[in-house]
Amino acid sequence: QVQLVESGGGLVQAGGSLRLSCAASGRTFSSYAMGWFRQAPGKDRELVATINWSASNTYYADSVKGRFTISRDNAKNTVYLQMNSLKPEDTAVYYCAADTTGWARYNYWGQGTQVTVSS
Repeated sequence: QVQLVESGGGLVQAGGSLRLSCAASGRTFSSYAMGWFRQAPGKDRELVATINWSASNTYYADSVKGRFTISRDNAKNTVYLQMNSLKPEDTAVYYCAADTTGWARYNYWGQGTQVTVSS
């Protein structure tokens, strides 16, 4: 079992920055990959970024590439999403998720944190 708790969301003006955090507990954090997803009102949930267990491999959606950075601190059981140059279209509920299957199937989810970017 893995429990995930996100924090760091809020309201920011376009061009600003936010850093999301996701604290994990339960299963050994350094043994599984993590991802950030988001869901805007009326839209499907989309994958934003992923990071493998050792942080040696990351992936970004084209829409955030060059602006967002995913990282993890295995000593603190925490994954981060640094979001820079935010745009109004980044407005969404952001979720962190854990893939303990090893098959890119995210089977544990946090409760989500709202990010709102004003124009």
